[in-house]
Amino acid sequence: MPVQESPQNPFVLSAEDVAKLEAIREALLDPSPRRIGRLDQWGLADEYETQAEVGTYREIPIVMADGTRIDAGLSTPRNLAPGQTCPAIVMPAPLNDLGRLAYLGTVPRWTLGGYAVLTYSQRGLAESTGKIQVAGPQDVADGVEILDWLTEQDAVDPGRIGCFGSSYGAGTSLLLAAQDERVKAVVGTSAWSDLFTSLLENGTRHIKAFESLVSLFHEERCSKEFRDVIDKIRRNIIDDEVREFARLRSPIQHLKTYNSRNVPILMTTHWHETIFSVPAVIDLFTRLQGPKSLLVQVGDHGNGELPGLLGLPSKPTAMAYRWMDHYLGGQAGIGPEPRFGIRSEYMPNPMSELHHDDWASYALPKQRFHLGAVPTGQQDAPMAQGQPQPGWTRSVQAAGPDTGIIVAPEIIFTGLAERAGLPHVYKTAEIKRDVAAVWTTTPLEQPMRVQGDLEARLTVKAQTNNATFVAYLLDCDPDNGHAAIITHAPYTLTDQQAATVTFRLQPAHYVLRKGRRLQLIIDSYDPFFADDQTIPSALEITSPKGNESYVDIPLAPLP
Repeated sequence: MPVQESPQNPFVLSAEDVAKLEAIREALLDPSPRRIGRLDQWGLADEYETQAEVGTYREIPIVMADGTRIDAGLSTPRNLAPGQTCPAIVMPAPLNDLGRLAYLGTVPRWTLGGYAVLTYSQRGLAESTGKIQVAGPQDVADGVEILDWLTEQDAVDPGRIGCFGSSYGAGTSLLLAAQDERVKAVVGTSAWSDLFTSLLENGTRHIKAFESLVSLFHEERCSKEFRDVIDKIRRNIIDDEVREFARLRSPIQHLKTYNSRNVPILMTTHWHETIFSVPAVIDLFTRLQGPKSLLVQVGDHGNGELPGLLGLPSKPTAMAYRWMDHYLGGQAGIGPEPRFGIRSEYMPNPMSELHHDDWASYALPKQRFHLGAVPTGQQDAPMAQGQPQPGWTRSVQAAGPDTGIIVAPEIIFTGLAERAGLPHVYKTAEIKRDVAAVWTTTPLEQPMRVQGDLEARLTVKAQTNNATFVAYLLDCDPDNGHAAIITHAPYTLTDQQAATVTFRLQPAHYVLRKGRRLQLIIDSYDPFFADDQTIPSALEITSPKGNESYVDIPLAPLP
């Protein structure tokens, strides 16, 4: 099993998790008492002993038409009656140096449920040869060839094939389902819908997430096409080539196909997702007309399903088993048939659970909070419902990295801490007011919830033709000034110095206690994003009559 190299990379599994997967792999390949006994330290020995009794596992390279060798593993049920067939699950790998091995913890559950399970690493990833294409047309063509190979195996029912993938594997699964009618159901955890909006939000590059992904892809293993796109994004050249590269890799481009074939699609995402666009996933979900379900959890990319991929309980994998059982006829899941619509957790409680039929019934009506002027003798301004507040101007200096606030101090890990009940604490008194503008509500008179879509309007004027700002909405404790982030959004002015802009923040579902304050902060720099500032310079935020500044928040009392 390949060694995970960079402990700073947010996608790297812990040494303990790698050791567990190594032991699982050895037990699958050699189900001897010694190998299976080693799993007892994780409480897995009985499960894999049963797996050895009901299934066989082997690792094989599947050779593509161009000679590329795709590293794969296949588990099939034992003791099928003559002529009996079984459903099959195809699992393209997540973006991980371990490739397909990241799924080994799910194999017994699928096998015990009567499925054949094929896991594979896309070309260029982990032990597969070739160059990484980032879920491009070549990866989809590979997927079709892999399905051809799978349907030639004994006992696999070609009419009952589903795709399950996490992250990189989620996108690959959705794109393969659009290409090949043999895919009858899809589960994509930490999925993406529109790759371009994930790379560029409101004209702003998600540079930290992008570089983390590139690091894990390993540039030397990437195709020339991808390396050219990497170079252009780094140099802020967002041209037709970059747009087309992203379009070809965006499941939402295949909406008509999904709907015409009524493909059952289950997707999951996270409120504080830092890799892929949450609004784009919600948009795809909303526009799908076939059987569909969406799970939105507390945390960041991959946080929710990680325990399940390692063989432990998780909502995403539990839902995946039931989803495939419902459409393919297996028996991997436990509990009732899957529920359609939206299933969600609210921040900051990952143990919570709500269900709504669709996004329209989920999202609360927006309440408009007008941004006001700074009162004499104070440093922060009010944010209140009522009348618009025109006629003020505030200046924010472009000061580089030291602003005192950041979307996520650590990609992935900040979200994991949040799921563990330890959301990052922002000390708002330490946020420098010369590089950030702050608006605050009065204390809430009762517990409230933010639930749905948020939007802001600002009139901004920069000293240069290109300028970036970031808006954050926080839950602030007025007693100590400590706060947690609810949502955020960046915005970049391009080739203009002044504009009134209306933009969406990330959707949210957050419960606020009585006495807390909502706090809107706008600054000119966040290391999570690539900024277009010239330092020194300043950004003016104004509220002219007729275009007064505000933030719309879907706020209502807690039931």
